[in-house]
Parts: sequence; C-alpha cells; structure tokens
Amino acid sequence: MDRVNELLTVEQMYRADGLAMAGGIPGESLMEAAGWGVARAVRRHLPKGRVAVLCGPGNNGGDGFVAARLLERQGWAVKLSLLGEVAALKGDAALMAARWKGGVEPLSLASLDRCDAVVDALFGAGLARPLDGVVRAVMEEMARRRLPVVAVDVPSGVHGDSGEILGIAPDCLATVTFFRKKPGHCLMPGRARMGEVVVADIGIPASVLAEIGPTAFENGPGGWTLPRPAADGHKYARGHGLILGGGTMTGAARLAARAARRIGAGLVTVAAPPEAVAVYRSGDPGLIVVENFEAALADPRRNALLLGPGGGVGEGLALRVLAALATGRACVLDADALTSFAGAEQRLFPHLSDRVVLTPHDGEFNRLFGPVPGSRLERAREAARRSGAVVLLKGPDTVVAHPSGRATITTDASPHLATAGSGDVLAGFILGLLAQDMDAFDAASAAAWLHGQAGGAVGPGLIAEDLAEALPRFPADRGSR
Repeated sequence: MDRVNELLTVEQMYRADGLAMAGGIPGESLMEAAGWGVARAVRRHLPKGRVAVLCGPGNNGGDGFVAARLLERQGWAVKLSLLGEVAALKGDAALMAARWKGGVEPLSLASLDRCDAVVDALFGAGLARPLDGVVRAVMEEMARRRLPVVAVDVPSGVHGDSGEILGIAPDCLATVTFFRKKPGHCLMPGRARMGEVVVADIGIPASVLAEIGPTAFENGPGGWTLPRPAADGHKYARGHGLILGGGTMTGAARLAARAARRIGAGLVTVAAPPEAVAVYRSGDPGLIVVENFEAALADPRRNALLLGPGGGVGEGLALRVLAALATGRACVLDADALTSFAGAEQRLFPHLSDRVVLTPHDGEFNRLFGPVPGSRLERAREAARRSGAVVLLKGPDTVVAHPSGRATITTDASPHLATAGSGDVLAGFILGLLAQDMDAFDAASAAAWLHGQAGGAVGPGLIAEDLAEALPRFPADRGSR
C-alpha cells in the first residue's frame, strides 16, 4: 500500500486501545508514546519558546501532561493549565499528572498570558456537546491573540466521527492523532481546522484491525488498483464508453468524453441529437459521434454508459436512463439523469445495482433522496444502502459509498475544482475506468482522487478543460500492480 488509510470511528479507536492493552501493552505505555508524539509535533511546528499546555479531565489531558514533561525536559518554558482538579483525574491520566513536577494552574484566560503557542489537550474526538463556559472563552481568546496551536487527537470542539464543529474549535497548525485517523479528520468543516494531521505510532499493532473491521478509508492509491493495458492488448480490449449527449449544453458530454478517453477507455461514443451532431463532430477527431442512442445502446461492445451531463431534465431522459439500466452494464448517472427522478426514487431504485455510480452534488442529492440526517459520510452511506448503487457525494470532502457500507473520503482535492464542467470531467473519468472493467466502487474512488490531483496540478486559473490534460502528469501505473 502507498499509505495506511483505514479510518476508525471514536468507538473503534477505543476498541483498538482495549485490544492493545488486552494483548499486553500497558495503558501507561500507550499514553507515554502519545505524549512523545505530541512533543515531537510541537518541536517540529513551533519555534522554541513559552508554550501553554491546556489539559482536560480525561486521557487527552493525560497526553498533555506527558507532552509538557517532555518539552520542559528539552528546554521549553511550559505553563500547564487543567480543566478541573488534579485529584479528580483517574487511571493513566492521574499517573501522568503525578509524573509532572511543575505547577498546575486552573484553566482560565490567564493560562495564555506570556505564551507564544498552545498545546490543546482539552478534549479528544469523543466530545459530544458544544464547548461553553471557560473553555469557550479560552478558545475565543486563543483566536483573538492568533496563537499557533498544536492539537491532541482533534482540535477541541471537533466531533471525531462527523467533523462537526461543536460551537467553536481552534484553527491549528497541526493535529496529532494516534494509530489511525478518524472520519472527523477528513470531513469538513472540521478538516479545515486540523492543519497538518500527524498520525503517531503509539505501539498499537496493526493486527487489531482484523478484529475491528474498519469500513471507511481515506481515499488514495493504497485502496484501489488502476487498470494497466496488456502488452498484447488493443483498443477494444480497453473498453468502449457510450455517453448520451445533450442538444443544448453540448460542452458537458464533450468534457466527459475527453476525460474518459484520457483516463484509458479504448473508444468513446457520444450519441447526440440530430441538431447537435455537427457540434460534437467539430471537436476531438478521436471521438465517435452517432445520432441514435437506442441503436448505439444495442451494441453490447459499448460496455460502460454515462447519462446526465447536459442531458436536459425530463421524461425523455428518464426513459433513456431506464433503458440503459435494463442492459445491466456498468453505468454512471450524473446531473440531469438524477434530477429527472426527483421525487420519484421508487421509479429508479429498483433498477440500480452496485455496478451503477450516482454522482450527485448536495443539491442533486437532496432532490433525489430528500433530507437525510447525519454527516456527509452517514448521508452517502444511507443513500447507497437505500438505492443499492454506489453513491459519490461530491464536495470538498467527496464521499464514495457502497451499498454494503464501505466508504472512502477524498481529502486532498483542490478548491480550484469549483468551476463549471469539473463534475462532467469527473463523470468521464469514472466512465473511462468502468469501461476498463474496474469495479464501480473502486472506479468512483480512483476517479475522485485523480480528479483532485489533476486540480491541484493545475492550480489557480483552472478551468474544466484543463483537467483531462493534467491527468498524464501522474505516473501512469501509480496504484497499479
């Protein structure tokens, strides 16, 4: 694998701790290692000076006590403040507090006086209520003074499972978490508060994952394998994508077609209405353009289908979607193909399978699925479960969910992707990978990651036309066997 990418919920992380301790690793050893990880991150991210270490009443605070001891030993001026009383601490946190020989002040605004930086060890990922009282006041003062912050586990106020900000949370230079990331490290808006996320090895063996069975992953090449052309292959062996083109918004299908070809589909056909055929044929010479969608669909060599980009909302598109799904081939439904079934999910869902990828943005998602509570991860999973299809919920934290509950979250997409036509390119990338017989869930995940990487490669000034052209900048076999 290129990187370790399992994501553990808060409860799963508690279980990982418990399994490690049941396997003979003392809890105090885990906490010592966590404190070492925090101290290393502080030394890396902050200039040496006077640091305020803010400790909470639980194990997060215990990690803070360890970090304070280590930093002081290395010559830092440390001012430690505790929310609550030392006598009320329990377990390993109490043990680490006893090893700290410096002063302990009660948490207050004065905790920040004459300090150059902050270690936030107040609350970890399990916080479930909004910050208030003295903690909120201290957080507001940290922001007002613009103090650099290194957080322990998550910035206090960020929910570890959802990324929700519970009232207030600091903007951090870095966040040190342990063993594996949590969904809240990857989901917005909490992800924007993390700074660099450092995953510290604290001695929990990777073998515990087999018993935990994580189903969420940070998206990246370690989680999927890109198709590789065979040495004796030919264009027909690389698949043939079919796109339904619209008559007015012709750019959408053209962007998707170029993306599908660029990512490796051997052939791509656009079926266009008669009045727009000349527009499609005046573009890329390598694109096949036909007039009759039904005739094109009847050819079984066209093994992957895309409907929706610029397709025009209405009954005509809905009927063509149902005809495409009836073939049982791999299929991407995007944009207008989704909105054409708004309020009529019972008409669409019985025809879906995990060979179909739905690619809504939030507005299209709400029109098709209605209000679904929870985080973006929970919403995408529920939509996939309900529909029976792979759901790619687009956004700065794109989530791909399989009906089984398996999910990926893309964390490194460029904000410059927020431009017209970007989603059409993403749909084309998925189509091109499906045409090469890639599994639909993996194709959607790989396409989302490559789309983000292409956006980052172009950067400021990006328009959708740039994305397919940026794709060859990446090593062709990255993530491939």
